[in-house]
Amino acid sequence: MGPWGEVLAGRRITPGEQPAAKPLDSRTMEVMAPTDGDEPYTVVRGGRADSVPVDPGFDPPGGSLAAYSLGEVIGKGGMGEVVNAHDHRIGRDVALKRLNAESPTAIEVNRFLREARIQARLDHPAIVPVHELGKDPLGRPFFTMKRLTGHTLREQLPAEQPGSQRLLRAYAEVCLAVEFAHMRGVVHRDLKPSNIMLGDFGEVYVLDWGLARVFTDATTEVVTTDLDSLDGTGEPSQLLGTPGYIAPEQLHSAGEVGRPVDIYALGSLLFEILTKQPVHPRQSQAAIASTLNATTVVSPSARFPDLAIPPELDLLCTAALSMDATARPSARQIAERVQAFLDGDRDLARRRGVAKEQLFRAHAALGTGNRSEAMHSAGRALALDPELGGAAELISSLVLEPPKVPPPELVAALRDADADGVRRHARTAILAYLAIASFLPLAAWNGIRKWPEVLAVFGAALLLAAGAWAIRRKPERSFVEMIGYAVANAVLLALLSRMAGPFTFVPALTCVVTMSVMSYPAFIQRSWVLVVIMIASFTIPLVLEARGFLTMTWELRDGGLLSHAGALVISGGPTLTLVVGATLATVVISGFHASSLARTNRLAQRALVTQAWHLRQLLPTTSS
Repeated sequence: MGPWGEVLAGRRITPGEQPAAKPLDSRTMEVMAPTDGDEPYTVVRGGRADSVPVDPGFDPPGGSLAAYSLGEVIGKGGMGEVVNAHDHRIGRDVALKRLNAESPTAIEVNRFLREARIQARLDHPAIVPVHELGKDPLGRPFFTMKRLTGHTLREQLPAEQPGSQRLLRAYAEVCLAVEFAHMRGVVHRDLKPSNIMLGDFGEVYVLDWGLARVFTDATTEVVTTDLDSLDGTGEPSQLLGTPGYIAPEQLHSAGEVGRPVDIYALGSLLFEILTKQPVHPRQSQAAIASTLNATTVVSPSARFPDLAIPPELDLLCTAALSMDATARPSARQIAERVQAFLDGDRDLARRRGVAKEQLFRAHAALGTGNRSEAMHSAGRALALDPELGGAAELISSLVLEPPKVPPPELVAALRDADADGVRRHARTAILAYLAIASFLPLAAWNGIRKWPEVLAVFGAALLLAAGAWAIRRKPERSFVEMIGYAVANAVLLALLSRMAGPFTFVPALTCVVTMSVMSYPAFIQRSWVLVVIMIASFTIPLVLEARGFLTMTWELRDGGLLSHAGALVISGGPTLTLVVGATLATVVISGFHASSLARTNRLAQRALVTQAWHLRQLLPTTSS
């Protein structure tokens, strides 16, 4: 600590004295304006300490700014700005950082000088080298650095895919730069996407060491006296950083500064690289509340289950964002684990463990009837470990075995499939009814004794053809409507029985009609209803004839069964033609209908077998 004191809450702190850290008090918290157009804000506790004297060791030659030609401003923060400049002495372009206040406070000057000295002494490829430290004619300090070209991580994130390997490689270099600083007793305290520069030629830089603070502990390498003396302007009572990247222990106690605070920020960076979303809200107060909330989900895969987050990176990110500062890995460990992931040294044991957990979740979800969640978890298990036994089998069973309670989407798909089947059967039924109606001319040629019954058959056939056409247009019919359709068919069969005799082609035609109507979905679960109606169509006319309400169309004579045509003339060749033609038509209709049913069933079975075969080729085989 330098030979000057600090002012805290109106009282001077003498050198060597450590002020007691106090919990963050929102009544004394001051949120400053955004410093660089980024989402972060700088949060400050305590007073301005204007009475702090400027570091007496700062006395570079005055007027050295005259050696530079200044260009446009390329960056601006709450305290300083960076401009393009040209060094006439050696003819190179540089970046010049200076205070933007006309009358900077002592704290601002000391912090600015600390940034320059810390950055100059951290000689690392990912830390921008400092060329010169000086002051302008008004006595305000400035320093020059290597001029960079490229984009910040914040600018680059929207253009990259979640988990981009390019960004992960750059992130590993950032971690090593932070580890380098930590080994020299320096914490950055403001790591965030806008402070990471990705150069145009693959360079990676950690920018803005203005909030850095020096610390010492037993594991820190030897630090120079100059650098160690910079701790005197660290303002340990102040909370400095960006909400959303500040560690929770800093929010509880602003004086808590050590390696873990940077590790928390590195965890926040990794979360954004993996998900393209911040771990905490952008808004300052919401970010602070989320950081302090122990229930905030910091696992990328838990927050974004649809993203393919590698489990080892998910575990690493969660560890870096731990509420327990002592549980966080070091920056070097983070870099090594990210690099191991990029090199392909995947944590197979961890992946298999996660895969087993996902498979367990899949079985648990299936036990509760949540097939969608079961399929999702089983798919993740299979993706994590293709050789995991049980995952492929579970997916196959979920795909091939229908659920007991199908979801609404599946119900709609099944309804559409039923509608297509109804349309096909209705089209065949229309042709069958028209074929029955076409026998009227042949019946007239043969001879008609009772025109009302023959015309009733003709009208019933046309009416049923119209009904089948209506069903084809609107397949979804109620059970009551389909009962009416079945009764109409029964009436047609009864009329045919009265017209041509009950023991000619009518029984065979009754079987054909029964099979045809049975294919409609309304009767699949209530087949007995249709069977009763069809039996009634055959037996009721016989019972009415036996009771004398209708004339007999059949009789037993001389040990045989004699069938009479109730409405047709039975004589000669025309009768034989009519009977044979009607029988052949029944055979043809039944053949075509049976062929249609067999073809439909075969296509459905082949489609199911084909899908199962393709699924088996898609899923990996488990090793025995």
